[in-house]
Amino acid sequence: MAVPLEPLPPDSPLAGAQPSGLGHRAGAIAIDWLAALILARLFLSEAAYGSGTSALATLAIFFVEVVLLTWLTASSFGQRMVGIAVVGIDGQRLGLWRVVIRTLMICLVIPALVYDSRGRGLQDIVARSVVVMRRTVPGLAR
Repeated sequence: MAVPLEPLPPDSPLAGAQPSGLGHRAGAIAIDWLAALILARLFLSEAAYGSGTSALATLAIFFVEVVLLTWLTASSFGQRMVGIAVVGIDGQRLGLWRVVIRTLMICLVIPALVYDSRGRGLQDIVARSVVVMRRTVPGLAR
């Protein structure tokens, strides 16, 4: 299914931003998931590992971590570790609801596997966001 792309405005602050690659994204999500697994294991020590309870807790922790940190800092824990950030196509941080929708789509897994020619996942197209290298976006480099 072809999704029409919204071109970046000519005066966009992202004109010189370097898009993140699949390796950075995969590394970030792996780090975030590992952190959620560890936290779920610590908080749910009595739940059998691999049970529905532990799986749901891991997903909930992952969701909350990614939403809060992406909304507040433009990067989840894993994204920060690999040096990427999620910003709107206007270069600004995403509002809470755009972050929630984007993260819900990632939790569904399938949209995160569908990319366009510019490397934007379906969740990025819906949330009107771009994942870029932090060091290439003014104001996010730190």
